[in-house]
Amino acid sequence: MINITKIVAALLVLLAIALGGYAWMLGRQAPQKTAATAAPASDQSKSQQTLTHPVVVAAKPLPAGLAIPADALRVERLAVNPAGAFQEVTAAAGRVPVLDLSEGTPVMENQLVSGLALRVGEGERAVAIKADEVMGVGNKIQPGDFVDVFITLKSDGKDVDRSQARLLLSRKRVLAFGSASVDGLPSKTADKQQQQQQAQRTEAARTAVLAVPVDDVNRLTIGDSTGRLMLALRNPNDMGEPDPKLFADLPTALQPVSVRPGEPRRPPLEGLDRAQAGLTAADLVTGGKAVAGRPALVEARSVSAGARTTQPNATRGGLQVEVIRGDRSETMSY
Repeated sequence: MINITKIVAALLVLLAIALGGYAWMLGRQAPQKTAATAAPASDQSKSQQTLTHPVVVAAKPLPAGLAIPADALRVERLAVNPAGAFQEVTAAAGRVPVLDLSEGTPVMENQLVSGLALRVGEGERAVAIKADEVMGVGNKIQPGDFVDVFITLKSDGKDVDRSQARLLLSRKRVLAFGSASVDGLPSKTADKQQQQQQAQRTEAARTAVLAVPVDDVNRLTIGDSTGRLMLALRNPNDMGEPDPKLFADLPTALQPVSVRPGEPRRPPLEGLDRAQAGLTAADLVTGGKAVAGRPALVEARSVSAGARTTQPNATRGGLQVEVIRGDRSETMSY
């Protein structure tokens, strides 16, 4: 009995020693483990503090309204990444800011010109004209289509034979029709895009925006105000256009200054110069044909058929009488 008690006591002592040794080992491993786990956390917080993003900023002051050259931009690493910022210089070069940007300012999308203006080519202007279902091919015209612009000019009841219809402008690109525009953002799914197009078609279009060369803007604006315009939808692969060599140029409302003796002959007016010179409605109607120094349409409307007007004769001792009947004019001397 005594031996058994001794054996049990020895076993308990050994167990206590073993538990003590195990506790000592756990005590040594815990600080090391804590230090090991604390090190990555500190490294992670340090990396979060030093995390940067590439952002395009202005390398020098950028004035509003002028295209940004590539050497006026640089990439800096910033702690913040602003919404709409650029990461590459090539993405922002050539764009036009809408406000002055100082040096070091991040260049962002909402600070640059956007919308329909970017769809207008060099030398073109976006011009809006009145539209309805008939002139818009039953509202089947969509942005991006190409159309021919025809004009119908109706005279009064006495001169019905002077009414005319002809091609005014050929193969002009449609930038917008009604609420639909080429600068609209594409939908994420085809179904949404179809629904959007369907909603736009059901809404009656009141305007059509065309991309027109600047020297043809006068034709379009005068035609829209004096006659009725019709848009004829055409296949985009049809590149045919009328030959300008077959028709004489219309005279301009403003005449260029006379060329001085010895100066070289000036080339014909083009582009902005021709747009500045303008166009009269009478010349658009008559093709520039004049009667007695004035447009034939003005004479026909201002003087009734058979009326007589007297003018001093250029030669000494005589008078001239101009007899106008409809669109015909005859000058008689007496």
